[in-house]
Amino acid sequence: ARMREEARAMAASARLMEAGFHVTAIRPPTVPAKTSRLRLTVSAAHRIEDVEALVRTLKDMGLC
Repeated sequence: ARMREEARAMAASARLMEAGFHVTAIRPPTVPAKTSRLRLTVSAAHRIEDVEALVRTLKDMGLC
C-alpha cells in the first residue's frame, strides 16, 4: 500500500502492529522520496481468516 509520506507510513505500521499485524513501513532510502509504503507479506501459513481480518483493518483505517 503506497503511503507517500514517511510519517503516514510509520503511523499506519504502528497501528497495524497494535492490531496484531506485522506490517512494516518501507521508506527512504529504501524507496525514493515521497513513495513510502507498507510491505505486506502473505504466506501459506496464514489462514484465510487472517487475511480477511487484515483487509477489514486496512479498510477501517482507510487504506484500501
